[in-house]
Amino acid sequence: MMVKTEEMLKNLEDLINTPSVVGFYLEIHKKLSEMVGNLGYELEFDNKRTAYVRIPGKDSSKTVCVGAHLDTIGLQVRHVMENGWIEVKNLGGVNFHNIEGENVYIHTRSGKTYEGMVICKSHSTHVFDDARSRERDMFNEAILLDEDVSCAKDVYDLGIEHGDLISVEPRFKRTESGFVKSRHIDDKAMVAAAIEVLRKLKEENLTPFYNTLFAFPIFEEIGHGGSYVPSEVSEYVALDIGLIGPDNHGSEKKVSIGASDNYSPYDWELTTKLINLAKENNVHYCVDTYYRFGSDATAAIRAGNNVTPAVFGVGCMNSHGYERTSVQAIADCVKLTKAYVLSE
Repeated sequence: MMVKTEEMLKNLEDLINTPSVVGFYLEIHKKLSEMVGNLGYELEFDNKRTAYVRIPGKDSSKTVCVGAHLDTIGLQVRHVMENGWIEVKNLGGVNFHNIEGENVYIHTRSGKTYEGMVICKSHSTHVFDDARSRERDMFNEAILLDEDVSCAKDVYDLGIEHGDLISVEPRFKRTESGFVKSRHIDDKAMVAAAIEVLRKLKEENLTPFYNTLFAFPIFEEIGHGGSYVPSEVSEYVALDIGLIGPDNHGSEKKVSIGASDNYSPYDWELTTKLINLAKENNVHYCVDTYYRFGSDATAAIRAGNNVTPAVFGVGCMNSHGYERTSVQAIADCVKLTKAYVLSE
């Protein structure tokens, strides 16, 4: 199976460079609509702002869902200090140790975007005794705005308000050795893989075995992206990152198939089916259990949806930081996703 690698990676870069911090869907929905529209598909939306591509199958007695979330971790304006620094709220699993010094973008409700950078309140080793030791969390970090401001009023006069959403500079880079480095590989790599599957279905004139929904939630990183599932869906396969660490078999060159996460084991039969499909299609894979990870598939069952859950995705180094995976792993996810939607 040939994957159009260059096209897929161009889509990945475009997706990563389109801000979509938790709940900020306007720009990413436009970008996704363009991408699937170029392939001849249309997006549908539910009231939770989840986007869907609906494809009729050979057998309409069953509907399966493949979900890859659009949202990324980020920040939200919490308060403006008297000196004009912006205090923030964490959206998702942000690790302030690895965003300190990073550029950020504040998205206001008027449509304007302002730049700034993340600093520790004890920002200089030349000035503060606790510059190295001060706790890195939402109470000790702030945004230094790249505007001529010196007080809270100056900031509010720009139109910045409490609740404005803040995205983090992704810094996408592709290496000659076959890696992709960037923030937000979680989960933009899997969105790009899903789009490549949609392309292959269209160009190869293939029909999924069952009615298939490709779902693109916007609230996964705070736990409720998959909490609503259309009533006709009976299986939910989340496309999400795999983890790399001492207790994991995952690597950047493999597809990780999750057997359980921090909430529940995944379905035995469906997970076994994915393992067998990986073997049959020469996918480099491993099976893993997760302790500090959840997906939209378990969000779905946690919310009471009557669905069978499973999860797989690219092995991702330095997750929720400046992440890295391989082109090979993304391509293998395309192979496994395609095999799943074509299977009985």
